Amino acid sequence: MSEAASARANLLEYSVSEIAAALKRTVEDAFPLVRVRGEISNLKPHSSGHIYFDLKDDRACLNAVVWRMTARLLKLKPQHGLEVICTGRVTTYPGSSRYQIVVEQIELAGIGALMEMLEERKKRLAAEGLFAESRKKKLPFLPEVIGVITSPTGAVIRDIMHRLQARFPRRVLVWPVAVQGERAAAEVAAAIRGFNSISVGAAVPRPDLLIVARGGGSVEDLMAFNEEIVVRAVAESTIPLISAVGHETDTTLIDFASDRRAPTPTAAAEIAVPVRAELLSQTLDYERRITNCLMRGVSQCRTLVAALARVLPRADQLFAHSRQRLDYTSDNLGRALLKNLQIHRRAFGDAGAKLRPTSMQHHIGVCGERVVALGQRLVRREHARMEERQVKLDSMSRVLETVSYRNVLERGFALVRSQDGMLKRRAANVNSGEELILTFADESTSAVAIGPPRQPLHRSGRPKRNVKEQGKLF
Repeated sequence: MSEAASARANLLEYSVSEIAAALKRTVEDAFPLVRVRGEISNLKPHSSGHIYFDLKDDRACLNAVVWRMTARLLKLKPQHGLEVICTGRVTTYPGSSRYQIVVEQIELAGIGALMEMLEERKKRLAAEGLFAESRKKKLPFLPEVIGVITSPTGAVIRDIMHRLQARFPRRVLVWPVAVQGERAAAEVAAAIRGFNSISVGAAVPRPDLLIVARGGGSVEDLMAFNEEIVVRAVAESTIPLISAVGHETDTTLIDFASDRRAPTPTAAAEIAVPVRAELLSQTLDYERRITNCLMRGVSQCRTLVAALARVLPRADQLFAHSRQRLDYTSDNLGRALLKNLQIHRRAFGDAGAKLRPTSMQHHIGVCGERVVALGQRLVRREHARMEERQVKLDSMSRVLETVSYRNVLERGFALVRSQDGMLKRRAANVNSGEELILTFADESTSAVAIGPPRQPLHRSGRPKRNVKEQGKLF
């Protein structure tokens, strides 16, 4: 047997538990109390009250745990991205062969570089107005189609579908994307813009509501939803959008740009649709209330009518006054007719008295005098009108004599007409042998034109041209 084989044979044999216990004692003896500075990441509060997280820097990561009793006494509660100084003891956890620090005290060391960068980006985008409340849109009460942007293989989509099915089943369109890694931000932004680019009436229905969902994780895991390209796509969305990234304690930048933030993906489904059973119950309650109101109104009206009927008088009492007034009126009618007859008889007698002969003769005499006076005035007016018209007629006669052609004939001229009365103004219009009528100042006489015919003239006085007919070819 060689020396090496002999040495291996003499080595002590340990069980796994013995090795784990020995390592635990060694680590705890070497680091009984230490102060470690790092950035909190992957924070996981447990239902038991314990708090688990990681302390990390740019080169390493250390698991940390705060027990329930210690967590109650901590002045500074651990938060994602905080740079802290943790005081505690280093130990090991044999169940998974890892070492960790059991934290007893936490002090704030400063905001981590990652959180500082996110805070600076948040301030810059807020200054552009991307987080303004005025930009946020109202969610539809009951969307017909819901678009979900998430990983198709995770538990998130199953939770959303299960919750929608339990509350109010709706049609769901899933746009699969990566929710972690380098390509996650670009895919999420493209999915948001893709849903918004669907036109109304297309083969694929346009969603009425969008949900961007992802499960919980560390700040690094959720970093895709803090990217500027995703935040701008959320702010530009014309479709109302709910952000459901991480758990209730996780906050990303798209939470500020979205129209509504949900603490969990399941809560997003609850926000998206109402409970169908509650709507049915509410509708039935409204129906019952309306029916009760109608029945109560009818009952009140019936009671009111019955009360009015009791206080109304009987029919004979209602018409007694009118019947009595009719009797009085009928009695007064005869007396009124006699009185009216007497009034008209008196008026007729007065009119007859005015028609007596003496009175009539005097009235006729007065009327005759008025007629004579009116006749004299009419005769004088007619004489004045006739004299005025005679003066005007004499004036017009003198004007007519001044412009009359007979004065021209008195100076030795004659008026030449044809037998049909047409006026002959030029010699060219007179044909040889044509009979003419010559009118002088005292009387008219007949004459016959002698001489060769002259060439006819135009109205302008120039002779007309003789247009020869075109010769015939045949």
